[in-house]
Amino acid sequence: MDPLSLSVNVAASGLNAQSQRLRIASENIANAQSTGNTPGSDPYQRKTITFASAVDAASGGSFVQVQSIDLDMSGFRVEYEPGHQAADENGFVKLPNVNALVEMADMSEANRSYEANLQVIKQARELISMTIDLMRST
Repeated sequence: MDPLSLSVNVAASGLNAQSQRLRIASENIANAQSTGNTPGSDPYQRKTITFASAVDAASGGSFVQVQSIDLDMSGFRVEYEPGHQAADENGFVKLPNVNALVEMADMSEANRSYEANLQVIKQARELISMTIDLMRST
């Protein structure tokens, strides 16, 4: 595989990984206030994503892939809301362990990484096109 095509494939793996990262952060934000359905039950638990590097023996390229999507085991927030449907006998409600600021920062970083990978693909396509044009003119 030629280096330009390889760079497109590597960047495409980065696009896929970052889009999954954006999806996980979006799920976390969407469920930031989701409590359990019954008193004392656990609310939504924040998800985390882990990446790994995978080397393709045939091409020699190092690709990024999602290694796992796990649950964040940190403790839930607890607030006193005695009238809430999910409040326990003492009036406390367990809330998700999602921090919207952390999720927004993660989304911003994933967005920048996505854009960088997209720029690599655009640049490689332009170089491939220039090479084809150069070969035609000779």
